[in-house]
Amino acid sequence: MISVIIPAYNAAGFLPACLAALRQQTHPPDEIIVVDDGSTDSTAEAAQALGARVISILHSGPAAARNAGIQAARGNVVMFTDADCQPTPEWAAELARSLSDPGVSGVKGTYLTHQREVVARLAQCEFEERYALLERSVVIDFVDSHSAAFRVAVLRQMGGFDPAFPQANNEDVDLSYRLSQAGYKLVFNRRATVCHHHRSGWWDYLRLKASRGYWRMIVYRLHPNKALRDSYTPQSLKAQIVLAGLAGLMTGLSAIWPPMFWGVTACLGVLLMTAIPFMKLVASKDPGLLPWTPLFVVGRALAFLVGVVGGAIGMFFFRPARTGLDHTSGPTRDFAAITDEAAHGPRHS
Repeated sequence: MISVIIPAYNAAGFLPACLAALRQQTHPPDEIIVVDDGSTDSTAEAAQALGARVISILHSGPAAARNAGIQAARGNVVMFTDADCQPTPEWAAELARSLSDPGVSGVKGTYLTHQREVVARLAQCEFEERYALLERSVVIDFVDSHSAAFRVAVLRQMGGFDPAFPQANNEDVDLSYRLSQAGYKLVFNRRATVCHHHRSGWWDYLRLKASRGYWRMIVYRLHPNKALRDSYTPQSLKAQIVLAGLAGLMTGLSAIWPPMFWGVTACLGVLLMTAIPFMKLVASKDPGLLPWTPLFVVGRALAFLVGVVGGAIGMFFFRPARTGLDHTSGPTRDFAAITDEAAHGPRHS
């Protein structure tokens, strides 16, 4: 039995397309749960009108909302997507196919976009680079929640998502790392696809990447062994962030010693050399984007750098939710108690 869980905050405008796509699945889910995360619009009413089962909680963030859905789910498998996504018709069938292997506990799917804006198309190429990396691994350690499926028993045993993460940002990375380190098998299915509207403006995209860098540092504090390598993050991206940092440092020093400016030029040159594989991918997928790719790569590295520096400070102040979650490995205590403490419990359903 399959339960689809959609956390939703002020998502009344997105839900009709999402729920319509779920009704068109070749492998229809047994129930669709929309968790209204304390919305101030008509999210709950819209979901009910469209036939979803609605659970409302106090506004606590998507991690707590998903936990409420996990607690309420009647299925032995839960699938996650977001309110602003539209799963393709084979989405649920593909996730279920991957879970037909009894040794698999979680499945990661993919994004697709039909946008024509430059930044959105480059962002899709960025995802494609990561998907190519994931396809090289039989077992992965990263399942992001826009397109995912898990066995309910595993999520309940592991305590679900940590609701100390206040927004949709790396809370799924933390859960994935915990599952992987506890020995649960996670796999990638490229065909389990949802359509999504990526950030289309340069500023919005760079702000998102800075935020991703900040919260990834929080996750690395909880899982320091993942800082060097995981199955999702290209090593070239980490090199680009370091090179951007060196370029920034040398820019400051060049005010004191002008010849240092040549070091800035060298760092940026090496940074772009590390991006050659990405540029080749862009050329094969969407060649019209090539003139924009160097700006995209450098801007992304600088945005991540800002987030990483902030996260290196913020991680000392982050406290996991007091739910008994073990961020290293192994099961946690009763999941219902965790959910009640973290999300204040459902108000009505």
